[in-house]
Amino acid sequence: MTLQADLDAIDWKILRELQEDGRMTNVELSRRVGISAPPCLRRVKRLEETGVIRSYRAILNAPALGKDVVAFCQIGLHHQADAELKAFAERTRHWPIVRRAWMVSGDSDFLLHCVADDLSTFQTFVIEELTSAPNVDTVRTALTIRQVKDEGLVAIDGR
Repeated sequence: MTLQADLDAIDWKILRELQEDGRMTNVELSRRVGISAPPCLRRVKRLEETGVIRSYRAILNAPALGKDVVAFCQIGLHHQADAELKAFAERTRHWPIVRRAWMVSGDSDFLLHCVADDLSTFQTFVIEELTSAPNVDTVRTALTIRQVKDEGLVAIDGR
């Protein structure tokens, strides 16, 4: 796989640190990566401008907010024409329970990461929204039991 951005060891350190704590000050970040603050800020701005850093977010504790059900849904469509795939992808953007969605290869066409208040809310969503959506053929769900790993979305090796 070809690297899409020209990154050196300092850039990788910046990415690792920001993925761990995106709220740290530029001064703290520069201290952690071993360069002074002005060039560190320039590097961060370049990483943002080139799209390597897409955005910054707060990671919320779902159970603390009463969101006790996390599930994954594998969706198979009747037809996989480009227009049908795009239509389903667009539909996922309007379902608040769906927090992430991927078009996938294999036995299913989409994989949805869902978070709901409770099992009843999730079941209602599956029955009234997913299974009744146009072109949906199969819906397979997997309720999570316990999260056992929670890392940043991109593995950054010891660069």
